[in-house]
Amino acid sequence: MFASFLIGLREGLEATLVVSILVAFLVKSDRRDKLPLVWAGVGLAVALSVGFGALLSFTAANLTFEQQELFEALTSIAATVFVTWMIFWMRGAARTIAGDLRAKLGRALNVGGVAVAVMAFLAVVREGLETSLLFYASAQGAAATALPLIGISLGVLTSIVIGWGIYASAIRINLTTFFTWTGLLLILVAGGILKYGVHDLQEAGILPGLNTLAFDISAVLDPGAWYSALLAGMFNITPAPSVLEMAAWALYVIPVLFLFLRPVAAPKAAEPVS
Repeated sequence: MFASFLIGLREGLEATLVVSILVAFLVKSDRRDKLPLVWAGVGLAVALSVGFGALLSFTAANLTFEQQELFEALTSIAATVFVTWMIFWMRGAARTIAGDLRAKLGRALNVGGVAVAVMAFLAVVREGLETSLLFYASAQGAAATALPLIGISLGVLTSIVIGWGIYASAIRINLTTFFTWTGLLLILVAGGILKYGVHDLQEAGILPGLNTLAFDISAVLDPGAWYSALLAGMFNITPAPSVLEMAAWALYVIPVLFLFLRPVAAPKAAEPVS
């Protein structure tokens, strides 16, 4: 549930910030007549994202066991790639995203109303599709309950409240700090998703070593305990992982954390023209 909440909060806030920037630009530019087009684009993006999530679930439900394991493995790997790209992209774009969006919306207004709707759609649909993919991949490692759905719903609702508060100047939040801490947590979540994907590949018979365990701490970490379910749902920490699972987790988490925590070099000042 917490992993799903984090995904909904992080992705939802990114989408909410994008929408609030577009709305604020139109309001301050006295172009309120274009607001319905923005909301039309946002609504279409949300509908497509929900449909994509439903398609993932429907596809998995109509496969054989081996095919389902392979499908879930591929979605887990794809989710890991997308979340990694998103984390690093937001770290570099957080300071300039508002200006970039305003410039693009200004050009879209000159083109016409349809361009405004298309821009709003494209600005939100990426976050929506990523959310659907990440939610599906992360929920595979959790118990078959409604908790992941509740978690992501609460995360999205929380992001909407925070986004509205920022737009109305009722809430002030250090976005750099927010995206840094949520980025760190999402790297661990992504490592767990990748680990689960490797496990699926082993169960599908594509990778060997399913029964070659790295360790077995079942005596200490009771698989039926609530804290075991929390660790499994959040970071896919299991009491008896295979060697390949742990190798994949370490080969992803360690270098990605190092690159993410490495200070970003400040842009060089332009040299004076002699």
